[in-house]
Amino acid sequence: MGIPLIQQYRVGEYLLKQKLRGINRYPVVLMLEPLFRCNLACAGCGKIDYPDEILNKRLSVEECLAAVDECGAPIVSIPGGEPLIYKEIDQVVEGIIKRRKFVYLCTNALLLEKNLHKFKPSPYLTFSVHLDGLKDKHDISVCRDGVFEKAVQAIKAALDAGFRVTVNCTLFQNEGPEEVAEFMDFATDLGVEGVTIAPGYSYNHAPEQEIFLRRAASKRLFREVFKLWRGKRWRFNQSSLYLDFLAGNQTYQCTPWGNPTRNVFGWQKPCYLLVDEGYASSFKELIDDTDWEKYGNGRNPKCSDCMMHCGYEPTAIDDTVSHPLKALWVALKGPRTSGPLAPELPVTYRQSARELTNVKLEVTPPAQGERAS
Repeated sequence: MGIPLIQQYRVGEYLLKQKLRGINRYPVVLMLEPLFRCNLACAGCGKIDYPDEILNKRLSVEECLAAVDECGAPIVSIPGGEPLIYKEIDQVVEGIIKRRKFVYLCTNALLLEKNLHKFKPSPYLTFSVHLDGLKDKHDISVCRDGVFEKAVQAIKAALDAGFRVTVNCTLFQNEGPEEVAEFMDFATDLGVEGVTIAPGYSYNHAPEQEIFLRRAASKRLFREVFKLWRGKRWRFNQSSLYLDFLAGNQTYQCTPWGNPTRNVFGWQKPCYLLVDEGYASSFKELIDDTDWEKYGNGRNPKCSDCMMHCGYEPTAIDDTVSHPLKALWVALKGPRTSGPLAPELPVTYRQSARELTNVKLEVTPPAQGERAS
């Protein structure tokens, strides 16, 4: 795994404390979205369809840091939108580091080089750069030529300046295991700390729905990719059991409260990916008043194909804490790539499979200044 020991220790210490205190629902990563505005319009993005009055909204620095304190998670991921558009992003990052939280600033890297001077290298700060494959694949994914080369140039500049850098890669339809392996070889040679990899979630607002992988296809693809991992130096910025889940070897339910989201609307129910389920005014309200049993694989048609790390990595981490020897075995041997798949969870919602293939979920964002209900 590509996660540094200091981070493994600090996060492990936090998880153990939650277990000893008997806390069942605790956050691992705060998804902090200070804005939705972006300088790209990617085909698989679910947040580019908001009207300008929403895209122009911002959380203040004070609101960002208050969310960090209120949540208490040991890791803060700052996605967006594009967070480097946020003028005070350096103040937000500095405030989080002062709290000894680990920050993953997620960026498409178009603005990274010109903003590097705002930050100082720290074991608590990582730039997580979005790369959905090599040049042609990535530029198609983000719907703009030249983005891959600019992002790679920015990654090299950040590494040369002493920053921690990871790559965040989303896999879509028509991915071949060989080209994924080629990308992993490239990322390894580039020198990044690790790669966060997952199948894309079919956001309702994404303009191209046909690009998303379905659950069975995801498992087949990851098994083939992991077969090509043997003897390689690939580094993943993920737990061994989450990778084993991607390969279809673990029966996991989503843990949506593990990665709570705070954005310009409030605390998003139930997770980063579902944008039409309402918002809470506080983290406590999010935890206490969300009907968590309504969400997850087999429980909700919106969750049926999701295998995203924001929901299943917290489950895998919890399993790691409960069964460390199992996690160590997978870390040493790698995910199993043959044999039977782990069984899926039973479907408890009432719609038929035929109805689910035709379901169309409409999303209406809350009006400006209002919380969704």
